[in-house]
Amino acid sequence: MTFLWALAGFFLILTPIILIHELGHFTAARLCKIRVEEFGFGFPPRAAVLGQRNGTLYTLNWLPLGGFVRPAGEDDPSIPDGLSAAPKRARFFVLVAGAGANFIAALLAWWLAFSIGAPAVAISAVNPGSPAYEAGIRTGDVILAVDGEKADNTSVISEPMYDKGGQPVELLISRDGQQMTMTVVPRVEGEYDPAVEGPIGVGLTLADSGERITRNVGEAAADAVRTFGEQIKLFFQVPAMLIRGELSPSEARPVSVVGISQIAGQVTENSVANSTFFPLLHFFAFINVALGLTNLLPIPALDGGRILFVLIEAVRGRRIEPEREGMVHVIGMLVLLGLMLVMIVQDIINPIIPF
Repeated sequence: MTFLWALAGFFLILTPIILIHELGHFTAARLCKIRVEEFGFGFPPRAAVLGQRNGTLYTLNWLPLGGFVRPAGEDDPSIPDGLSAAPKRARFFVLVAGAGANFIAALLAWWLAFSIGAPAVAISAVNPGSPAYEAGIRTGDVILAVDGEKADNTSVISEPMYDKGGQPVELLISRDGQQMTMTVVPRVEGEYDPAVEGPIGVGLTLADSGERITRNVGEAAADAVRTFGEQIKLFFQVPAMLIRGELSPSEARPVSVVGISQIAGQVTENSVANSTFFPLLHFFAFINVALGLTNLLPIPALDGGRILFVLIEAVRGRRIEPEREGMVHVIGMLVLLGLMLVMIVQDIINPIIPF
């Protein structure tokens, strides 16, 4: 069943994300009057030709890995209506548009997720004599907010408890349909055994009372933008966090399409089990941001690598010979394919989600 959920997660999350990325390139090329020879659903070998319009061949391919866009003259400036012959601004726009489409999709997904709302988090257990028990918190209480922030996931609840040891933390609680405010003072490190309980001594679970953490349209949009910014910040903080020991190498290990599918499968299963789209939309948005940022890295063969050549051309005043640039991208692609193969093997031998 885990394999089937992973397969479902692949088609529900990864395939649309890759298509969104390619659609961004396609739309930008069309706006810049750059001819697109082929828009493929999936990767070759080709299974069927779906049609042709405005010089673009639409194809269905056998490998269900999203899709691809093949612009005319990608590395050949002698083709007048091709990508390589286009002005620098047009090429930059087309190259950055894939990630831009992913970022827009992420913002929309988070906006929709926060608008729909997430199942509230409830207290599953309270240890006698713990700070939570002394504050009046009881099993079954639903946590709606922590220090004014909506508690739509366990991190919003747990992180302040670890960060504010010895300081009061305000909780908005729902009990039997009635809302009340409680103040709990988490214990500082050393005053509790982390192997047994946390700073306030409670267990957390999803509420089964039907309560959801909802936002109005404006709040959902603001939180979508905030979450988007936080994810971008985190992406660039990971190397420093690894150096400082805040993340272990296993926690920050790169994952292949197999590993992402495993996580997507678990998220899909949780969404179905809890009858909520929130986890699915949240993960969809997160992977859109991750894919967009990764593609913008200045690595040959990626969009960021090609963008780097455009920027170098802008500074130099003349372009690097297409043959040399093409060779750099070919080498980069071979290296990336090798790394991808290693990561796929790793995710099969040591799966993120055990089968």
